Amino acid sequence: MTNKVTEIEMNKPKGQILTKRLVLLMSITCGLAVANLYYNQPLLADMGWTFHANSHQVGNISMFTQIGYAIGMFLFVPLGDMRERRQLITILLAAVTTSLVGVATAQTLLWIYVASVAVGITTVVPQVIIPLAAQMAEPKERGKVIGSVMSGLLFGVLLARTVAGLIGGNFGWRIMYWVAAVLMLALALILKQFLPKSYPEANLTYRQVLKSIGELIITQPTLREASLVGGLLFGSFSVFWTSLAFYLEGAPFNFGSEVTGLFGLVGVVGAAAAPLVGRLADRFSPKSMVGMFIIITVVSYLFFGLFGSVIWGIVVGVILLDLGVQGAQISNQTRIYSLVPEARSRLNTVFMVTYFLGGSLGSTLGSYAWNLWQWQGVCLTGGMMIVLGFIVWAIHQLKYKG
Repeated sequence: MTNKVTEIEMNKPKGQILTKRLVLLMSITCGLAVANLYYNQPLLADMGWTFHANSHQVGNISMFTQIGYAIGMFLFVPLGDMRERRQLITILLAAVTTSLVGVATAQTLLWIYVASVAVGITTVVPQVIIPLAAQMAEPKERGKVIGSVMSGLLFGVLLARTVAGLIGGNFGWRIMYWVAAVLMLALALILKQFLPKSYPEANLTYRQVLKSIGELIITQPTLREASLVGGLLFGSFSVFWTSLAFYLEGAPFNFGSEVTGLFGLVGVVGAAAAPLVGRLADRFSPKSMVGMFIIITVVSYLFFGLFGSVIWGIVVGVILLDLGVQGAQISNQTRIYSLVPEARSRLNTVFMVTYFLGGSLGSTLGSYAWNLWQWQGVCLTGGMMIVLGFIVWAIHQLKYKG
């Protein structure tokens, strides 16, 4: 780092001490913000009826949201290394409030596609907060802090489906997005008051920051491997959740969006394990833990394929899927944040852009697989993405000895 950055680091105000209360605030913020990406999944069938669209057409809503998220991370998350993060976070929250209103008022498929991209682009606050938490944490507790903040994010990912299913099923899917817009506006006001000012870790221009992202990809093999594995695992995650509403609304289940959303509660088991995963990553080899969680994810799809015709088979599969995907993500993020400490936001940009591009690919493949081959096609598609992730991880282990 430059002398200027070193001087900045030495003169951090006391307000930047990472207290338990601040970690809790960061966790809640991540959970409420990231939920914007997932409200649509249990509501896709209802949206299809509104716009007279088939499952593939409304499945694109999830795809466009995740593509937008990847774009937003590339454009805005690197700014965390060079700008004051509190101001950046509050501006983004104000922007996502407007984007959510756009979804709530959509009158055509094209309208909701565009609004969904905008929601994704502006819902990148969690990916600004997570590197901030890593920056403020002591090295020996970094995995624990990341795990704690990630637990809030994971609860948001999972409970978003439950909340959306209940609100959408009882009041209509548009009301869910009006509620989300109010929550984002409230968060902007709260964080502006209580989040401490941060200081940049790199004295670079925006052009230099973007150029350095390419350099990080070229020079950091662990970053490449972790990002590809993360993208493939999250792709398998999206294959399942994009298709689940269509599967459950038909025989033999005939469930509505309320029941579909309740499956998000099942995944809370995986989210609750996030702080434990972080602690284990501090004590043991996070790269080996990634392999273990990939295997857990493979087993989840075996349950979906073999026992997906009964509720308990889906329930067990959801628990294992969420535990495996989220455990691998936390372990991978613990790995990459230690590579180049002054570039944590840029490292996170590479990881999460790849992660959500994989998710958007999974959403597309999931809706195609459902249209062509129904549930067994969905299970085969998701399972193949996990196997590819394991191959990438294994090759890296052999080539670089982990």
